[in-house]
Amino acid sequence: MGGNSFGTAFRITTFGESHGRSVGVIVDGVPPGLPISEEDIQPEMDRRKPGQSDITTPRKESDEVTIQSGTFEGKATGTPLMMILHNTNTISSDYNDVMDKYRPGHADYTYHKKYGIRDWRGSGRASGRETAARVAAGAIAKKILREKGITITAYTLAAAGIRCEKYVPEQIEKNPVRACDPDAAVKMIEVIESLIDKGNSAGGIIECRIEGVSPGLGEPVFDKLEADLAKGIMSIGAVKGFEIGEGFKAADMFGTEHNDDMSSDGFVTNHAGGITGGISTGQEIIFRAAVKPTASISSPQSTVNMKGDECEIITEGRHDPIICPRIIPVMEAMAAIVVCDHLLRLGAQKSLQMT
Repeated sequence: MGGNSFGTAFRITTFGESHGRSVGVIVDGVPPGLPISEEDIQPEMDRRKPGQSDITTPRKESDEVTIQSGTFEGKATGTPLMMILHNTNTISSDYNDVMDKYRPGHADYTYHKKYGIRDWRGSGRASGRETAARVAAGAIAKKILREKGITITAYTLAAAGIRCEKYVPEQIEKNPVRACDPDAAVKMIEVIESLIDKGNSAGGIIECRIEGVSPGLGEPVFDKLEADLAKGIMSIGAVKGFEIGEGFKAADMFGTEHNDDMSSDGFVTNHAGGITGGISTGQEIIFRAAVKPTASISSPQSTVNMKGDECEIITEGRHDPIICPRIIPVMEAMAAIVVCDHLLRLGAQKSLQMT
């Protein structure tokens, strides 16, 4: 299997499966001398871990992270930094009834067609559990970015058909859906709880704001900053759409509306979302991602088994009725990894600049 690594100067390689012994990540490019310990990583793991509320999976994983290599006396050495999270609450028998059936919305069919073998226990490598490793790596990237005054904040903009109407950042971590509008959060939770009773699930939209990025981050051709952000975010299993700035609304705007005018004080507007020509403008970077409804639902669905026979399937087990609340730290992690990667690349380029 290829494609397990992401990034150039700040590069991560994840490993492990949902019902294997562990998941983990190897991070290359951590600046030597950076103070780093499990205490820096664990708060981000706690934001992502399951069992935080009635609208997340009841699976109980402590997600306690352990640094295996790459540090000495509390500081990064510049060598590969490896982190592991052990799987401690797996119940593989939950999947006995679906082991020879293709679950709609899952990667069962495509994995089997590609590899001829698949780990049917909790989706194996395709499981959202793989993202725990990304969050661990993202915590390091976030720490590096904080030193440069860069912060990343993601939140639920819409969920279960309900859209936020105001932005109250201090409320994001105070409601179970991590919505930026506490009034909308109440309505979202009502709909989600009704879907749980019906054996169904919901999707939503996550918005992310990156503040403090100086002009000049990103490359103008294949490695545009928004292109790498899109790849990082779209590589998260449940994400089915990405837009930056005005996004798809730009198609219905005129040039006089979409162009960001400038004055002696800087940009007047930010329709581009903080990136022009693949390079950061110095404004806030803002993007959105569409998250599909959780594929694992207990409502009966039609499918086929591995012999091609038609059959009915009900996906039991412990699943999130909506992925939005727990995908937020994952998106922040991937955004941090992308920005940190370009920050290190820019630093390397400037260190060799001749003029």
